[in-house]
Amino acid sequence: MNDTAFPVDLRETLHRGLLALGLDADALAPRLLAYLALLDRWNKTYNLTAIRDPREMVTRHLLDSLAMHPFVDDLAARGGALADLGTGPGLPGIPLAIAKPGLRVTLVESNGKKARFLREAVRTLKLDNARVAESRAEALDEPQAYDALTARALDVLAGIIEVGGHLLKPGGTLLAMKGVRPDEEIAALPTGWSVANVEPLTVPGLVGERHMVVVRRD
Repeated sequence: MNDTAFPVDLRETLHRGLLALGLDADALAPRLLAYLALLDRWNKTYNLTAIRDPREMVTRHLLDSLAMHPFVDDLAARGGALADLGTGPGLPGIPLAIAKPGLRVTLVESNGKKARFLREAVRTLKLDNARVAESRAEALDEPQAYDALTARALDVLAGIIEVGGHLLKPGGTLLAMKGVRPDEEIAALPTGWSVANVEPLTVPGLVGERHMVVVRRD
């Protein structure tokens, strides 16, 4: 399926969702649909994501990823660097790179077939602000290279910090997307890390709680 073959209702769902998130739907929808088409095509062979229905991908992949866009606005405005740890097929890193061209995104993924897909997506979509690091987060030798980290479904907060904390600049932030408010994880943060903010996220079309936990490296 190419991006022009998606049904009208899927396109409308994406368009409405982008508008609800305060994003420019007309500008962003074509590239997001191109990414979705590529993901749908590769997923049939390489099983990159358990979600098979492109309609469900719109809500649970694209819109869910983009719900965090306000938290990277300032970073994108100053050309800051974000590492997306355990990005899988590029979530949330690729939608964020599409929506925020000023943001420099490194897609960190150790799985070979997923890394191959990521490189193809970056090339096909002409994402000059994104690069692929085929590596485990803990093995990535780029100490203090990033203004922010994100991890959509990688681990508990302490676990993310354990494997990726070395990548973050002093004063940098971990932007962790969670379901219900993770109070036990917050209480277990290691010394030198503190929660700056916990905000509920509204994802158009998604049932269930979502929170953004902003953790600062002291």
